[in-house]
Amino acid sequence: MAYSAWLASNPYTVGQIARATTIQVSGLVFRCSVAGTSAATEPAWPTDIASTITDGTVTWAAISSVYEELSLLAPNAIIELFQLELDSTLHGTSDTYYFHAGVNANVTGNITWNGEEYVRLPVQAEGFEYANGGTLPRPTLTVSNLGGEISALLLLANDVTPGNDLGGAKVTRIRTLKKFLDGEPSADIHAKFPDEIWYVDRKSAETRDVVQWELASKFDLAGMMIPKRQLIANVCQWQYRSAECSYTGSSYFNAADQSVDTLAADVCGKRLSSCKLRFGAKSELPFGSFPGVGLTQ
Repeated sequence: MAYSAWLASNPYTVGQIARATTIQVSGLVFRCSVAGTSAATEPAWPTDIASTITDGTVTWAAISSVYEELSLLAPNAIIELFQLELDSTLHGTSDTYYFHAGVNANVTGNITWNGEEYVRLPVQAEGFEYANGGTLPRPTLTVSNLGGEISALLLLANDVTPGNDLGGAKVTRIRTLKKFLDGEPSADIHAKFPDEIWYVDRKSAETRDVVQWELASKFDLAGMMIPKRQLIANVCQWQYRSAECSYTGSSYFNAADQSVDTLAADVCGKRLSSCKLRFGAKSELPFGSFPGVGLTQ
């Protein structure tokens, strides 16, 4: 069903359901669990099912936007859509390709969702299921190459980054129900499963018939480290008086943490002690490094 958008300063009763005013990648809507009046500004909606948030005097609980339809005895067909986004620095273009396999609900042509047309292609996508073995899934995406279009796309990317084969391209998997597609009587772009974001890790096969890529989550890519910033214990990595540092005060110190009289002589020593002098020894500090690194118990 289509849900009404959240309204500011509006009374809500228990059981009423509202959606965010913008599309949520989580695919969630929100059920009123404590009646009241909403706030003047929209809350930061939670992203996990059953999470709650207070909005004015209303309490909302997050629920799936497609749960009601899926709980029916004969639910509508699930439609699987894909977006392939290229990176101009890696592939020479930032084009986005929209496609679907067309195997559900006997869809024989293109599909329109949220105003975008998804072209029907012979596509096989599998391996998205999460298991309890502690490893992340590494799905595969196999696309028809009978006309050579995919090989041509790979050649263009490899001209920019040799051997890239579209590595690093972003793949978004969107799943919704047929009744919610554009043009349907009950069309609703907010009703969907949570979006899944994957990245092309490597090309695993290329023939005259198909091209297959192995996908991975962003922090499961080869060579990827988290956090991407180097862990340093004692030297702040923020630029002094920048947005990250956030210091705008009129207490001035030099690099040796000695008090000085002018802004021109004000230089941060980049130490935790330098941060404490400016913000207070017992205050929350925007220190741009990791003082706990290297500590042992």
